[in-house]
Amino acid sequence: MPLTLEVLWWEGCPSTQKAVADLRAAADELGLQETEIALREIRSEAEAATAGFVGSPTIRVDGVDVSDVPDAEPMGLTCRVYRRRDGRISPTPDPDDVRAALRARLEETTR
Repeated sequence: MPLTLEVLWWEGCPSTQKAVADLRAAADELGLQETEIALREIRSEAEAATAGFVGSPTIRVDGVDVSDVPDAEPMGLTCRVYRRRDGRISPTPDPDDVRAALRARLEETTR
């Protein structure tokens, strides 16, 4: 069963293309070259609330965010901030977190 890869974004985000490129590289590395990446633009605060959108870019694998989202994280049209594994702050998720999310989902689907 193919995975659903999705990048949620909003027009004001300068990091969307980097997030897409990082997701594509991780998917390709894991043999998912044929898996399509859906880009979903979030256009309003109401849409952000409905989608559980905590900022752009958000990467989801089968509907699950590749990074932990704190319970108190507000939803809305904003840029998202990630903490990389080495402690640095980044506008995109750590590529290791993206690969780990993909691997975990692949393992679940092959059981």
